[in-house]
Amino acid sequence: MQRILVTGGCGFIGSEFIRQQLAREARDREIVNFDKLTYAGNLENLAEVADHPRYDFRLGDIADASAVACVFEEFAFDAVVNFAAESHVDRSLLDSGPFVTTNIVGTQVLLDACRRAKTPRFLQVSTDEVYGSLGASGLFTEETALAPSSPYSASKAAADLLVRSYHHSFGFPSVITRCSNNYGPCQFPEKLLPLFITNLFEDQPVPVYGTGTNVRDWIHVADHCRGIELALERGRPGEIYNFGGRTEKTNLEITHLLLELLDKPRSLIRYVADRPGHDLRYAIDCSKAERELGWTPRVSFEQGLQDTIEWYRRNLAWVDRIKSGAYRAYYERQYGSRLGAVTPPKTAQQGHSP
Repeated sequence: MQRILVTGGCGFIGSEFIRQQLAREARDREIVNFDKLTYAGNLENLAEVADHPRYDFRLGDIADASAVACVFEEFAFDAVVNFAAESHVDRSLLDSGPFVTTNIVGTQVLLDACRRAKTPRFLQVSTDEVYGSLGASGLFTEETALAPSSPYSASKAAADLLVRSYHHSFGFPSVITRCSNNYGPCQFPEKLLPLFITNLFEDQPVPVYGTGTNVRDWIHVADHCRGIELALERGRPGEIYNFGGRTEKTNLEITHLLLELLDKPRSLIRYVADRPGHDLRYAIDCSKAERELGWTPRVSFEQGLQDTIEWYRRNLAWVDRIKSGAYRAYYERQYGSRLGAVTPPKTAQQGHSP
């Protein structure tokens, strides 16, 4: 039986990957989930597989070399897939320390553990944000120079460079994947789609940064995780593979679409001061993944968004538990002093509706 260590498996993307791996009973693959259970790591995301015979959970921090050594002593792994990361740009602007510790030091600890154990495969899950900001045209490719704009993306770029250096210095069998904006079930409601969806359920305002003209490419988390699996199985060591959904939309277009789907008035939009260094546009060229891995996105944005809305509607108790306590304190700190800006900036008033 093949055994895979999944780090950060209780998070949004990691939990989807684990559910996919365990859903196919014919697959002879065991999953060990190593997760610190930070605010965004939720055991509820994997409640349906908690007793699965091919699933083990171990509580631990990837930046803790002793804890990582213990799990490598307990199990022999055929591969490691590193999802574990602090991932929210806004939080990195408030305090970059946890991002450096988890995303950079944690990756280094994992790389060294894998080298000692001679683990046959290591996959680093990264982000298109390491490329920085695009202008009005063009696409990120795997050859695009790294130009991170936030402490979060800088920490992920540093981790990617560590992984690359281990491959070139030691012949380490690593693959890096980078994706555009993920959406889908179980996403922590600090990110745009779940934040806006859950706020609108309660007729609460939705905070749009700046004029709302920043563009993102959206990919359903299920498509992303299929790509990760293919990269793990077929990716060439030392290579990078980009995954995108070919769905570019401005933040304001997304906002208007959600208001329409949920039958809510545009008066719920609140324009807030833009965050520092906000990248203008992301867009992914995923032709390399299509060509070499046989991957293509399957979930249309229209269907995926509707399914996502319905998931949150069916899981209001999950949302209520998430959006309390520490999360609420963060939300008020991040947006509370800026929610009074009811009137949009002039450029936003002039258009950008879907």
